[in-house]
Amino acid sequence: MSLIEQLADLVGFHPSYTGTFGDTVYAKDQAKSALLKAMGFDLDEASLSNSIATLNQNQWTQVLPVVHIVKLEEQQHTIRVSLPKIGSLLLNWKVTPELGSTIGNEVVGAFNVEDMQVIAESTIDETQYCQYLINLPSLEQGYYQFTISFGETQTSCPLIYAPKTCFSVQEASSNKAWGYTAQLYSLLSKDNWGMGDFTDLAELVKKSAKQQAATIGLNPLHPLYQNNPAHRSPYSPSSRCFLNPLYIDVSKIPNFELCELAQTEVNSEAFQQRIANTKASNLVDYPEVAKLKFKIVALLFEDFYVNSTAKSNNTCYKNMAVEFEHFKQINGHDLQRFATFDALYEHFHLADENTYGWPDWPIKFQDPDSEEVHKFKLSHAKRIEYFCFLQWLAHQQLNAVSQLTVDKEMAIGLYLDLAVGCDGSGFDVWSDKEVYVAGASIGAPPDGMNPLGQNWGLTPINPVALQKQGYQPLVKALRSSMQYAGALRIDHILGLMRQYWVAPGMEADEGVYISFPWDDILRIIALESRRNNCVVIGEDLGNVPEGFSETIQNAGLLSFKVLFFERWDSGLFKRPDNFPTQSVVTVATHDTSTLTGWWQGRDLQWRQQLNLYPNDEAGLADRNARVSERENLIAALNDLQVIDMSKAPQLEPAQMNNELSVAVQKYLAKSSSHLQLIPLEDALELTEQVNIPGTIDQHPNWLQKLPVSVEDFDKTNSVQAIAQAMNIARPK
Repeated sequence: MSLIEQLADLVGFHPSYTGTFGDTVYAKDQAKSALLKAMGFDLDEASLSNSIATLNQNQWTQVLPVVHIVKLEEQQHTIRVSLPKIGSLLLNWKVTPELGSTIGNEVVGAFNVEDMQVIAESTIDETQYCQYLINLPSLEQGYYQFTISFGETQTSCPLIYAPKTCFSVQEASSNKAWGYTAQLYSLLSKDNWGMGDFTDLAELVKKSAKQQAATIGLNPLHPLYQNNPAHRSPYSPSSRCFLNPLYIDVSKIPNFELCELAQTEVNSEAFQQRIANTKASNLVDYPEVAKLKFKIVALLFEDFYVNSTAKSNNTCYKNMAVEFEHFKQINGHDLQRFATFDALYEHFHLADENTYGWPDWPIKFQDPDSEEVHKFKLSHAKRIEYFCFLQWLAHQQLNAVSQLTVDKEMAIGLYLDLAVGCDGSGFDVWSDKEVYVAGASIGAPPDGMNPLGQNWGLTPINPVALQKQGYQPLVKALRSSMQYAGALRIDHILGLMRQYWVAPGMEADEGVYISFPWDDILRIIALESRRNNCVVIGEDLGNVPEGFSETIQNAGLLSFKVLFFERWDSGLFKRPDNFPTQSVVTVATHDTSTLTGWWQGRDLQWRQQLNLYPNDEAGLADRNARVSERENLIAALNDLQVIDMSKAPQLEPAQMNNELSVAVQKYLAKSSSHLQLIPLEDALELTEQVNIPGTIDQHPNWLQKLPVSVEDFDKTNSVQAIAQAMNIARPK
C-alpha cells in the first residue's frame, strides 16, 4: 500500500464503493491526492510518513481523546486516559458544565495511577505508554468539559452526555399526523412584495391548522447573499446558522408606521408600481424584491438608530431597543462575525460588482481575525449593526410564526430543513476555515436520475477537524433551526455517515467517499433533538448502504419514503403497509416531479429537452415505461379501494384529475408512516416541479410562484378534498 493510500485510509477515505447498478467503483489516486492536499496535508514522502505516524500514534501520545461521547443509557460511564509508564502519580480530574448551563455544578475527583488497571500498552520511540479507564460520574444529558491534571500538566477534552434516541414523532403526536410542505418564496398573497414572507407563512399556518394539519414543512431558510440575490438555491447557503432576511415582511417591522421617510417612499406611485410589477410576475424576481425590501429596511434602521440613541420616550422604540439588545447578547460573537461578513461582502461587491464572496477579497480580509478586519469593524460599526438588525427582525417574525403553531395547537408545528452543506464563498467557510475543506465539493455518485454524478458546489466539513471542535459546528447548525421547529429534516443525511467528495478540477463521477464519526453524530443529533423537543427526519433517498434506513430509525429519526421510489423490481408499487412506522411518506419532493407532472410525463419532457439522456433510446424506453407505471399506480389504488374507477383519469393520452390527486393521498394515508406530507404543488395539482437537479438556469428552479393566493388556498377544490380525506384517514 502506497503512502497516499495509507494516509487516505487513516483519514477515512474509501478505496471503493458499490455503484447504483451493483458495480464496484475504485477511487482514483489522483482524486485521493488532491483531496488530502485540500485537507491540509503535505504530500512529499517525509511529510506523508510523518502524518501517518502521528495519526497512528495519537491514541497513545495524547492523554485524552479529542472528544468523548458518554452513552446516557449505560449504567457505568468511563473515559480512556493514556500516560507514559511511570511510578506513583496522583491525577486530579474535574467535569465542568458548559458555560451558561443549568445542568449542575463542577464535579471533581482524583486517583493514583498505581491503583488503576492497565487496559492496553504500547512502546513508541522507546517510551512505554499505558492506557487506563477512569470512571465518570452519572450526569444529565448535555455538554461538559473533562479536565485532567498531574504535576505541571493539564489537558482537557469535550465530554458529551448524549441519549440514544431523538425526541420521537409519537411524543409529538400520538395519532398518525399529516401536513403540507411549501416553498416559502412561492407563496402568493395580496400584501407581499413579490415573494412569500413570514406573514404569508403565518396565514398558511392559520389555514392549515383549521384543516387539522399537524405541520408545515419549508425549504431551508438559511441566509444566501443579500448583495447577490440572484444566488437563489436555498440548499447553497452562506451559513446554516442564521436566517434569510428576504423573508422579512417589511410592513410588520415595529416602526414601519412611525417612520415618515419609509411611509412616503412606500406610498409613492413609483414604488407601488414596482411592487405591482414584482407581484404580477409568474416568477420571483429576487433582485428587484431585494431592492424594494432593503431600501425600506435601511430607512427603518436609520429611524430606529436615531430614536434609540436619542433615548426616545416612544414605547415602540424603547421596546425595540431592549429586544434588539437582548438578541445581540444571546447571539454574541457569532452574530457580530456574521454581520461583519455581510458588511464586508457588501463593501467589496460595491467596489467591484464581479466580487462574489471572500475568496475574491484582498488576502488580508480573508482571515476574520486579521488586523484589517478588526479595523473594518471599528470603521463600519453602524453598518454591521444594520446587518445584526436584519437578523433580529427575521428572528422576531419567524419566532412569532413558531409560537402561532403552538397557539393553534399544531402537534408538530414548523418542519424546517437543514441543508447538507454551505457555499464555499460564504460566511461559515470564511469564519472557520479549519473545519472546512476548501476546493473540494460535496456531491453524489452517478445514479439512475443523474448518470454523470452530481457536484453540488458545497464545501465539505473535515471530519477530523469536526471532532477536534467537539462537534460544535454541527451543534450550532442544528440548534439554529431547531429553536423555531417542531421537526427538522436533515438533507442527505447519509452525508453525516459518509460523504461523496469531488476533488478540485475533477469530474463528478470521479468522487471519493469519506467516513464521518457516524455513531457520535447520531448521538449529537439525538441530544439536540431532546433538548429542543424536535422530531428529526433523515432524508435517506438515493444510493444508501443496506441497513442505513433501519439505523437512523433505531436512533429515533424518521426515514423518508417517496411514492415514486417505493416500487418492487417488477415495477409494481409497494403497498403502504410496507412503509415503516418510523418514516415520513410523501408523493414527491422538491427534486422530483409533481404527481400531475409525473402522470402527464412532464418530467420526461424536461429530461429530453435538457439532454439528460445518454441517447434517444433511453428517452424512448422511459416514455414507454411510464405507460405501464401509470397502469400500476391505478391498479395499486384500486387494490386498496381508494379510487372510484368510474372517475379514474384517462391513461392515453394521460390526463390528470382530482380523483387521482385525492386517491393517491388516501393511499399514502393508509401507510404505517407516522407522518404524511403533502406538497402544496400536489395539493394544487400543479405540473411543474420546483427544482431539476443538475440544472441552474435551464429550468426555473426556486423561482416559480403558486397560482393560488394563501388567502384563497383553503377554498380550492383539490385542497378541500384532500384535507377532508386526511381528516378521515388521519384524524387529529
